[in-house]
Amino acid sequence: MIRHHAIRPKLGITLGDPAGIGAEITVKALRSERIRTLADFVIIGDHSVYMRDGGELAENIEFLDMRMIDPSQLQIGKTNAACGKAAYAYLRKAIDLLRSGTVDGLVTAPVSKEAIMLSGEHFPGHTEVLADAFGIKDFEMMFAGGPFKTIIVTRHVPLKDVPKGITREKVLKSIELCDRTLRTLFKIPQPRIAVCGLNPHAGEGGKLGLEEQETVIPAIQAAKQNGIMAEGPFAADTLFIPSNAKSYDLIIAMYHDQGLTPIKALYFTQLVNLTIGLPFIRTSTAHGTAFDIAGKNRADASSMTEAIIMAADLTTKQLLSRRSSS
Repeated sequence: MIRHHAIRPKLGITLGDPAGIGAEITVKALRSERIRTLADFVIIGDHSVYMRDGGELAENIEFLDMRMIDPSQLQIGKTNAACGKAAYAYLRKAIDLLRSGTVDGLVTAPVSKEAIMLSGEHFPGHTEVLADAFGIKDFEMMFAGGPFKTIIVTRHVPLKDVPKGITREKVLKSIELCDRTLRTLFKIPQPRIAVCGLNPHAGEGGKLGLEEQETVIPAIQAAKQNGIMAEGPFAADTLFIPSNAKSYDLIIAMYHDQGLTPIKALYFTQLVNLTIGLPFIRTSTAHGTAFDIAGKNRADASSMTEAIIMAADLTTKQLLSRRSSS
């Protein structure tokens, strides 16, 4: 990625679930001098948890100690309401910092939805909470790893509910948002977007389902009429083969596992979750709390490192764009 030295963003980093690996991977990522030169940081979490995992502060790293956790009561690697409450509080504080302009962008460490819900909060996910907090209706989760970028039209919904979530309007909005994001954030002048079918073999001409004819194809046609280079629907089982996928800048999958299984299999340690459509950059790891290895100093910080690098790079581009247009 291109480094921009004319402007230096300030990024918030939430530590996620205190019983998970969030603090560990944040500590490991921020030990890199390469990372520290990209931005200034405000870490939002419990200082005791951060120090437990070997945390250190530097000239460009501030810590906002939320003091939500009693260290003597913390059960590492266990799902519990106290940690869920803490993780949710970290996120709400980050939202306050974004609204006030104290931070320019956000990186989030993994949380446990189960733990947050045990604390009494309704929590569909970081993506949805952030979009709701800023009144954003059109947003998506983009996963980027290696040369791949993909989004999923339906996010965290049961598989049985996926077909009714695949509407012409939803697919078209996803295509339009991806095209706009690739142009503005990634500076791709003519993005090439591939769209998966919902059914095996992309429906095989209606023999294996009608969703392609009734919703996906009309959405692609409408996008083309608006000047967007969208193609498909393609069978997902062959589209993600690197030799096929390299012809496109982004792949739109219809549901969670259709898009995330192949890209995680190929680029798991490099993968970044980027929320598109927000008025700021938010990235995260593409993995969970890893309770099974929490507290054992075994967590791989590669995804967190890439999330910070992407957040710094894209936030800097946003700030430079705003400066040039003002």
